[in-house]
Amino acid sequence: MSRIAIVGAGPGGLVLARVLHLHGIEAVVYERDASPDARTQGGMLDLHTESGQRALREAGLEAEFLRMARREGQDMRLLDHTGKLLLQEDTPEDAPMDRPEVDRADLRAILLDSLPPSTIAWGRGLRHAEALPEGRHRLHLTDGSTAECDLLVGADGANSRVRPLLTDARPAHLGAHIIETGIPDLVRTRPDLAARVGRGNYWAFGPDRSLSAQLNGDGRLRVYLTFHGPEDWLATCGIDFDDPAVARARLAGLFADWAPQFTELIDACDDTVVPRTLATLPVGLSWPHTRGVTLLGDAAHLMPPAGTGANMALLDGAELGLAIAAGGGDLDAAVRRYETAMFPRAEEAARFSARVHEMLMAPDAAQRLLSFFQPADV
Repeated sequence: MSRIAIVGAGPGGLVLARVLHLHGIEAVVYERDASPDARTQGGMLDLHTESGQRALREAGLEAEFLRMARREGQDMRLLDHTGKLLLQEDTPEDAPMDRPEVDRADLRAILLDSLPPSTIAWGRGLRHAEALPEGRHRLHLTDGSTAECDLLVGADGANSRVRPLLTDARPAHLGAHIIETGIPDLVRTRPDLAARVGRGNYWAFGPDRSLSAQLNGDGRLRVYLTFHGPEDWLATCGIDFDDPAVARARLAGLFADWAPQFTELIDACDDTVVPRTLATLPVGLSWPHTRGVTLLGDAAHLMPPAGTGANMALLDGAELGLAIAAGGGDLDAAVRRYETAMFPRAEEAARFSARVHEMLMAPDAAQRLLSFFQPADV
């Protein structure tokens, strides 16, 4: 039996395991993926000094992070759907690393390399957990095996299998869907588009739709097309996402009334087409303290994408690990301290993310964003 079981090998779960490891406390991370390379890890993260970067400092990994972080990833270009450039911010080479970008895959590699290989139980995701006496839990895993623990930590994301042990809350649709595609090796294959998009974030907004792009450290440009619509839009929009070439052509057609530079960007993408629906948990979600189980990251406080979710997950993992390390073996008291601090912190971040999402969903999102980044002098 493991004293501490962490479900999910995302950033938050791995930081928790790393902080515990630094303090000589063993944990097992149960992960559904069969291996570290079973699937791609998504795009870039901007890690904030006071949250994500602080978590990596507590995990003893700040130097490794800074070696691969991209200061230039803080660059930004903001446009409207007519192609008008509203704002361009280029990061000086000597600018502080306040919110540098890092590839999700690189961050995960840093965290995995910092742990003994036996820490991660690959290919053993959670089917469901069963409460046992005295706060222990039995985990029923996807490979048919079981495991028991004194503390179960749900770090398993939006559709957490651990969350139902604590609350009936479920993610709610946010009124938008994101389709991810991309251009591999952008600078070499399409230097013209590379010059247009820039080194960091490229955003364009119009009524009911938006396009954003982000250059990753591996040279791939990830392109995200956002469509406003009801929860079943992906199923009813008439796009066959199982046929990437056809889907990409249809997606470009949905931007035909925008400036040609945007459809040119979509046309240059490869056949990677990944649809996702945006959802959120209630702002300020909490639960009565329950012995032997807690949550972190999206499992605890899924929020609209606004650059805060991953930072909160990392900080959750670090603070829970530090509370356990300082707890003298009293896991229940450590979890109470963690939850007492996490609930208000997560609520503040979720309210900010909700305000940003509301702004991005507005018909005049481009102008609102411009005012957000360049507020008028008072």
